[in-house]
Amino acid sequence: MSGRIPREFIDELLARADIVDLIDARLPLTKAGRDFKACCPFHNEKTPSFTVSQTKQFYHCFGCGANGSAISFLMEFEHLSFREAIEELAQSTGLEIPDTGPARAEDTLTPALLDTLADANRFFKDQLRHHEMSAEAARYLKERGLSGEIAALFELGLAPPGAKLSQTARGENKTLDLMTKAGLVARDDNNRVYDRFRSRVIFPIHDYKGRVVAFGGRILGDGEPKYLNSPETPVFQKRSELYNLHRARSNIAQQGHSIVVEGYMDVVALAQHGIEHAVATLGTATTPRHLERLFRLAPSIIFCFDGDRAGRTAAWRALETALPELAGGRQISFLFLPDGDDPDSLVRREGGASFSALATKATSLPDFLFEKLSAETDMDRLDGRARLVELAKPLLAKIPEGPLRELMHQRLREETGVQSTEESRVPKRHRALSRRQVPTQRLSPMATAISLLLQQPALAAKYTLPENLDENSDEPGLSLLTRVHRIATEEASLTTGSLLERFRDTEESTTLEKLAGKDHLLDDKDFAPFFSETLLTLQEQALGKTINKLVARAGQEELDQASKERLAALYLDRQSLRQRREDHGK
Repeated sequence: MSGRIPREFIDELLARADIVDLIDARLPLTKAGRDFKACCPFHNEKTPSFTVSQTKQFYHCFGCGANGSAISFLMEFEHLSFREAIEELAQSTGLEIPDTGPARAEDTLTPALLDTLADANRFFKDQLRHHEMSAEAARYLKERGLSGEIAALFELGLAPPGAKLSQTARGENKTLDLMTKAGLVARDDNNRVYDRFRSRVIFPIHDYKGRVVAFGGRILGDGEPKYLNSPETPVFQKRSELYNLHRARSNIAQQGHSIVVEGYMDVVALAQHGIEHAVATLGTATTPRHLERLFRLAPSIIFCFDGDRAGRTAAWRALETALPELAGGRQISFLFLPDGDDPDSLVRREGGASFSALATKATSLPDFLFEKLSAETDMDRLDGRARLVELAKPLLAKIPEGPLRELMHQRLREETGVQSTEESRVPKRHRALSRRQVPTQRLSPMATAISLLLQQPALAAKYTLPENLDENSDEPGLSLLTRVHRIATEEASLTTGSLLERFRDTEESTTLEKLAGKDHLLDDKDFAPFFSETLLTLQEQALGKTINKLVARAGQEELDQASKERLAALYLDRQSLRQRREDHGK
């Protein structure tokens, strides 16, 4: 199952999968005429502009421009690679990806590591029930307010003292090697194997598919470190994974925001009290990858930090990371807890409802940014306000162009009385234009023909391209039109989605996706006559260019008899073509 996935298999996969069913299972759709609609999952909106076409097997958002096939949706919504999306779709349709060559080392290693980690997870859970240390572990969990049900839901386990896990390998070098690569065991200076997790309550860490990829452990009794995570491995990169994301995804979407905390015990305690849309970073600061994954699910993120100096420092690092990601109405807030509290202790003392109410009062990113910077300057001094401008400028420059960036510069001006350099560079008339939507640019006839073909590939079988287009082979878009037409002609069953897949990872893919999403305001029955009219326009343009070339030659030299006759014939052809277009439009 390793080499390049055959094009024929992808076509069959897309023919079997129904994009409406696939998306509806993740994002409830409602019928809207011949298509289906929902609020776009890729940007924040109140009025649905996300449409899914069953006939085209294609989705398109008229708000943010997101579009593509079932494969594209899985890649964007589930944050999968191309191959992972193919695997997911193949599993749902009952198809088996063909074996196209010898497997690469990582293709065999990854499933072996995942099996090893799944076995370890079963071992840890079994130890929590049967090991002599299980009573101590159960007592610790009860002291932390966790029920047996929540412990079972999060698959908590126990790593006993000694080398119990590595002993299950029974000395088999291959098994020990996999355990080592999975981060479960290590070797000391004398090359002796030892368990990485010992005398700890175990928290399995899952990837977005719900597969165990690592573990976290909390020491029972005294010892250091108190918390220990798996090292990075071929299946676990802490800068990409978030604890509990696989379980919290649907709740995050329902709540409209995620809560990011600093520890897995915080996540479990919040879930115990009904707050099931929390995730935790895994021993690292928040990364752009983390934000990207969370923003796919909801437009708002609330970071929860201790209210002490360390917590505010961590919050500021998260703010700096988040600034470049704040496009399309995304929001970041910061919940600072009372001194001495963490989410675990606060929710156990105050309850879930109280914590949720506190979260609604979290400090917005703009307020936190200006509060912190203002605290570092003397706003009663002119040079203090000037310093605030200098501190804020590089931070605001990280925010993508759009309403938030404009409003942040406006607030900076209100706070300091100083117009920012960025604002002063932009003429007022241009600032006014940026606040309203620019009309969609009208497509050229060539782009229109490509767009219509993408949206209704069956047109290629009904209409051939004008022969005289070849005389202007350097015409922009002609090569692309020819390729799209040829593919659609050869395989009449292709949908919009499957046709676009033929151009994945090519330099034309972005252009084609935009053209496929263009709304021509046509009923299905009007596509064919409009396409025919567009081809006539292209044919007339090609005739005109050929005529102009001959006329230009005639101005420089005497045309031979053949060229003169051809020029006269071209004039007649153009006149005839214009008559056909007039008749066509009647």
